[in-house]
Amino acid sequence: MPPPAESSGVPAPPRRRDAQRNRERFIAAAQAAFAEHGVDASLERIARDVGLAIGTLYRHFPTRIDLLMAVFEPKIQEFVETAEHALLMDDPWEGFRVFLESLFGMQAGDRGFNDLVSMRFPASDRTEAMHAQLYHLIEANLRRAQRHGDVRPDITEADIITLVWANGRILEATSLTAPQAWRRNLHLMIDAFRASNRHELPEPPLTEDQLYAAMVRLSS
Repeated sequence: MPPPAESSGVPAPPRRRDAQRNRERFIAAAQAAFAEHGVDASLERIARDVGLAIGTLYRHFPTRIDLLMAVFEPKIQEFVETAEHALLMDDPWEGFRVFLESLFGMQAGDRGFNDLVSMRFPASDRTEAMHAQLYHLIEANLRRAQRHGDVRPDITEADIITLVWANGRILEATSLTAPQAWRRNLHLMIDAFRASNRHELPEPPLTEDQLYAAMVRLSS
């Protein structure tokens, strides 16, 4: 049986090439729309921007989640690689700082990415798996710095996520007038995480169940 056209060096049929180009155009348009309007950006508007029917978009991406993951998988992979590199740095505190700067820097200018990491979508196995991976990387970088005595021991993964929420609001408020303002707030919080600055806190951290419920609520 002869090999497929793609593996034999024969160009793909025009219809297949057109379909691939349309898919790429949808992803590019969705990337811009999600960055500006968040994960609830109008799919109809995305299709119009491409100049194709909404039905064509749905043939490529049957659900909004499918489109979201196609848009953000490269950025998520970039973040994963940075977070894994931070775990290999000689100085755990420096690794923790680099990890946080990477996470919050990726939020800047991309409301869609901010939404995706801030919310949970329980009906989607793909986003749940993504969040499990991100949560593991948060935990690994945090625990490493805590074991080294750099980060106060009462900080939890939930504290990092709530800081993500706060940073999203700062970005929304200052993006047009002071687009780098989020960095000041982040470094204030990084200083607050230092073990040497520890003071008793008036409230306990969110439990995993409370955090999950809050993230689901944000997506509703």
